[in-house]
Amino acid sequence: MKHLEFYNLKEHPFSNSVDIKFFFENDQHSQALIRLKYAVDSSKGLAVVVGEVGTGKTTLARRMLNELDEEKYEAALLVVIHTSVTTDWLMRKIAMQIGIENPADSKLEILSQLYNRLMEIYESGMKAVVLMDEVQMLQSREIMEEFRGILNMEGPDGKLITFIMFGLPELETLLALDEPLKQRIAVKYKLIGLNENVTSDYIKYRLKVAGTEEEVFSPEAITAVHHYSKGVPRLINTVCDNAIFEGFLIHQKPVNKDTIDQVAYSLDLKYEEEKSATTVKNRQSDY
Repeated sequence: MKHLEFYNLKEHPFSNSVDIKFFFENDQHSQALIRLKYAVDSSKGLAVVVGEVGTGKTTLARRMLNELDEEKYEAALLVVIHTSVTTDWLMRKIAMQIGIENPADSKLEILSQLYNRLMEIYESGMKAVVLMDEVQMLQSREIMEEFRGILNMEGPDGKLITFIMFGLPELETLLALDEPLKQRIAVKYKLIGLNENVTSDYIKYRLKVAGTEEEVFSPEAITAVHHYSKGVPRLINTVCDNAIFEGFLIHQKPVNKDTIDQVAYSLDLKYEEEKSATTVKNRQSDY
């Protein structure tokens, strides 16, 4: 496309579709991955990642799945796409995710199948892991109780399965519907927006992956992107994607702050200054 050629780009650098090659290894995601791997390798049973819309939960989930060696882990990713999920549907889905080809019709039979399959996985020296995205959509106390029941399945070294749940902050309220389940959370990590320096690195990284190391955005433009997006990756992508097109239309190279301001105005985004010196570094992870 002409606007990509104008900035010497070989492909779209700021698509919001999940593409692992554009995964930006920032400290926040690295720290989350370390903790999630710890939960899996220690057979902790339940790990939770929460974050606002666009903070990179789905990207992190897919990266985590890719990090799990198929020879060591029986792992799968389940994405919840609607709120009308039933316990029966979920149990059957989890069963299929860990390799049960024909889940039974009754819940008790499925639980028996799950236990037998999880023991097979354990005895083979592997670990069972189910990653679940958009878990806040489940909205059911009964389903939370079913998770607790599955997590009661244990082997000599700990839980026979580890669930890693990704969701919006409402997920914490959902888990609180079943207090014993909430108490089983072994690792919890909260994703937040990127700081200004990391936002700059993120933008430059995606441009490089897409084919250019040229200065596509002026330093002032990048600062503006950060303040309008609050460091939220999805919003950074949206602003930058629009700005590249608008910059092309007026043959602007590099894209300047005025263009970012115009794009942000069209997207109804407000310019927000950094909050004062309060640090959240040590508040991101909980055990």
